[in-house]
Amino acid sequence: MFKKLKNQTIIILLSLFIMPTSILAYSSYLIPGGENIGIELNSKNVMIVGLYEVNNQNPGKDADLKVGDMIESVNQKKVSTIEDLVQAFDSNCESASITYIRDNEKLQTNLSLTKDSNGVCKTGLYVKDSITGLGTLSFIDPNTKKFGALGHEIIEKSTGRLLEIKDGKIFHSDVTGIEKSENGVPGEKNARFYSEEVTGTIKENTVHGIFGTYQETLPNKKQYKVAKPEEIKKGKAKLLTVLSGNDVKEYDIEITKINTNMSQKTKNIVFKITDQELLNQTGGIVQGMSGSPIIQDDKIVAAVTHVVVNDPTRGYGIFITNMLEEAEN
Repeated sequence: MFKKLKNQTIIILLSLFIMPTSILAYSSYLIPGGENIGIELNSKNVMIVGLYEVNNQNPGKDADLKVGDMIESVNQKKVSTIEDLVQAFDSNCESASITYIRDNEKLQTNLSLTKDSNGVCKTGLYVKDSITGLGTLSFIDPNTKKFGALGHEIIEKSTGRLLEIKDGKIFHSDVTGIEKSENGVPGEKNARFYSEEVTGTIKENTVHGIFGTYQETLPNKKQYKVAKPEEIKKGKAKLLTVLSGNDVKEYDIEITKINTNMSQKTKNIVFKITDQELLNQTGGIVQGMSGSPIIQDDKIVAAVTHVVVNDPTRGYGIFITNMLEEAEN
């Protein structure tokens, strides 16, 4: 029995020894992005983004509602869009029982409503249920068709908070012009949106970027091996992005700093633009360039996340492996 138990113990120990501690499903090679994309995110709930007065009263303030509160239901009826909210208020434009979320706590209040001379129900609330913006595609996994973009979260401007989303989409977009960056004033891409030409569905909005599933036929582009953080080095690299139309081009940069501190989520590298053509057209990193992939030694290593505001020729990037790990969650 002892010999049998000993053999079983060896088998169990061997099994434990060879069991991997974590298994990541992303591919070793990725299709690089660089394309300009339009982005639309739909909020989980209707968000209050402002308050206004009605007949010299402030109904929202009187109900203790604040900017950033997420309306979950009206008169015990769940609402997830502005259309739902309007229908709920119009059904009884006198008062409404509001269930809302603030700092992850579910609260309840009563909101006074007023119908104006045109029969429009006035609530005293400015609300929003979606956000539209501009960014750059970072990568597509050719095996799973999962994509990543931006390299950072999308924040609702009125509240300064990460937008909790229900779903979203990415769609075709062309760059129509560039407002150049200057020291202290980041520039931006101007673009034309084609919101009906959907290329992917968004499932997550996180500090590492937005992630989802690519819907179109995969681009016929060279695939790059994924670089581990320890393989990245200071020195020359390439940035892929669009400055006109949707023509992805390579531009020279230099990686000047690498931060391997695992607690740092997004600002993993610092780089400097050295390409004179890019500097002449943009003045440096501009808004809308977030997500542009960075290539070094024929590997995809990172994606652009932020600009150094007082020197827009310099920027930050996130390790591509950090984005891939988030895409797998």
